[in-house]
Amino acid sequence: MKNKTAFISGGSRGIGKAIAIKLAEQGANIVIAAKTAEPHPKLEGTIYTAAAEIEKAGGQALPLVVDIRSEELVQAAIDETISKFGGIDILVNNASAISLTNTLYTPMKKYDLMHSINVRGTYMVSKYCIPHLSKSDNAHILTLSPPLNMKPEWFGAHLAYTMSKYGMSLTVLGLAEELRKKKIAVNALWPQTAIATAAVKFALGGDQMMQQSRTTQIMADAAYAILSKNSSSCTGNFFIDEDLLRDEGVTDFDQYAVNASLPLVKDLFIE
Repeated sequence: MKNKTAFISGGSRGIGKAIAIKLAEQGANIVIAAKTAEPHPKLEGTIYTAAAEIEKAGGQALPLVVDIRSEELVQAAIDETISKFGGIDILVNNASAISLTNTLYTPMKKYDLMHSINVRGTYMVSKYCIPHLSKSDNAHILTLSPPLNMKPEWFGAHLAYTMSKYGMSLTVLGLAEELRKKKIAVNALWPQTAIATAAVKFALGGDQMMQQSRTTQIMADAAYAILSKNSSSCTGNFFIDEDLLRDEGVTDFDQYAVNASLPLVKDLFIE
């Protein structure tokens, strides 16, 4: 990862920041493209505090205020990335919105938010990064989205959110095939269990579920394993963090548990 440049959407906190720090420890340049310029009353971290942690870990950081719903802001951020670092080797599509509500209780404003960020945002950031990824000797797009499990239960519980996350996964399926000849790897990564992030605390199960989750480090380690692979041969996969790390030789998963004495909660879309 030395001198490689990674563009990470929504990387000011949570899984995105953990991946950023993991790559920075190996000498990567990190672009944090997220909306959080000012401190949030409930959520820790901004793009600037994330940048400070990245640089402390050993990487160079470029914090950029970007709402990935805006084509102009995305284009400007990519231009600034090229100006500072000279290229893009890795794109991590991490930015996402969540609302686990059924159809009657999902306002159209919330539906539009999830589809604008999750589906359109992932598609658009990928689109504008492709010309630069094409110039890298080991280019990767990694999208944090689930395997395409078409069981009706996942649609019946929270249709709008499921559609938006599966839309992200469809970009993986399509871009992997579209970009195969360019040797740009396109893969998805999803956690086996709940991950201790703000989404779990405020949208899923509160403090109790946080205790029954794994830390963001497991996703960072899994992402690093994927992004270190040869882009010519590792593409079109829907990786699950635990399965991937077991294949990589990891045997101690208690190290990732927030509270190893409690049973873990499986994540959405996982059997």
